[in-house]
Amino acid sequence: MAETLAWVSGYAPEDASMIGSPVALAFGMYFLAAASPGLSNMAIMAAAMRDGRTPALILAGGVMTGSLFWALLAATGISTLLATYARALLVIKVIGGIYLLYLALRAGRSAMQPTVAFTGVDDGRAPPRYLPLYRQGVLMHIGNPKAIMSWMAIMSLGLRENAPNGTVAAILGGCALLGVIIFGGYAILFSTARMIACYARLRRWIQGLVSALFAVAGLKLLVSPD
Repeated sequence: MAETLAWVSGYAPEDASMIGSPVALAFGMYFLAAASPGLSNMAIMAAAMRDGRTPALILAGGVMTGSLFWALLAATGISTLLATYARALLVIKVIGGIYLLYLALRAGRSAMQPTVAFTGVDDGRAPPRYLPLYRQGVLMHIGNPKAIMSWMAIMSLGLRENAPNGTVAAILGGCALLGVIIFGGYAILFSTARMIACYARLRRWIQGLVSALFAVAGLKLLVSPD
């Protein structure tokens, strides 16, 4: 796995063997963080079932963009500098918490709306939603200061002393590939006809669950001392 991802990110296979276990650990940590149930994955699943494959992929693209934003900061060391300034992190937490509460309100209002006939995907509603969905994916990650710490941990696992040149590129490229597979996979899996039919039956419960998750995460960001 480490050799394949490193090769895709710009390494020759023989160079990948020089990276060894540290980069594999970084890939493994990112995979566990990205694939485990969380706000981003729940949002992608809900978008896929509600709006179809393309909007869900747009949202997933926003999630990847936000994730790579923190990844680049971690790779350049800016995130370490940022982490030393409590006020900067506090501002990010407050903005992120408020935004998550806004998303919770939107999902809650959707859950309260009466059930209507489900018309399926590509019904003319999707194009106007592309930009808001992409922006939502970006802001969900940029507004979460824990993403800084996660990427710092990933980089600390992969960047050991005397690491070969190009290790940072290998980590970023490999994690980006994993992110595309994971988030895109959720978008594709949950946009199948069976999942869409499930959403049509359980729309209120699903939107209610998404609303609750956003609300809990937003409140946690606002009241958490760390």
